[in-house]
Amino acid sequence: MIQRFGDIIAVEGTLFDSNMYILGDTIVDTGTGMNPDALLSRMRGAGVDPSDIKHIVNTHCHFDHTGGNRLFDADIAIHSLDADALREGDDARTVAYMFSASMEAMDVAVELGEGDFVGDFEVIHTPGHTPGCICLYDGESLISGDTVFADGGFGRVDVGGDISELADSIRRLRRLDVEYLFPGHGPWVDNGSRHVELAASFLGL
Repeated sequence: MIQRFGDIIAVEGTLFDSNMYILGDTIVDTGTGMNPDALLSRMRGAGVDPSDIKHIVNTHCHFDHTGGNRLFDADIAIHSLDADALREGDDARTVAYMFSASMEAMDVAVELGEGDFVGDFEVIHTPGHTPGCICLYDGESLISGDTVFADGGFGRVDVGGDISELADSIRRLRRLDVEYLFPGHGPWVDNGSRHVELAASFLGL
């Protein structure tokens, strides 16, 4: 599925690929890169020429969000705490091994931090799934990576994560007024704050 929400083009991931969100010449997450023809053809079908992508923002370092980075001639931005996992091609920290794959080392052009901006979206550091997880928030829409999913789901913490950090991150997200939630996997939904509240409830917050 591909949908446009204002300036956001949402591209549903297939198989193990994360969802991808296109903001002008920037793509947020790129999937595994294991099905390049399918990914690039879907982008073209949405009216986006892959060669026009100049910037990649990764919500965290896991392979199902970053493996496709190599398909684009674009600068990579990721939180500073996850940057070395990409630079070193670390199969453990990127969990590439879980996909029977190997992570190639990548240059990171920008190390993101709390309060930075990607266009109109502010970077919110939301550790828990990985140390360097981020969300992007523009006052209405939340691109949440694997921090929170629709219906109250959230990213696993048994592969380098921390449940207490995740709980703190969900507490922070509860304070936001989220109309549209764009997660790393699964459906994007409206009434996003309700889905964040569900995650908080599941965590006993």
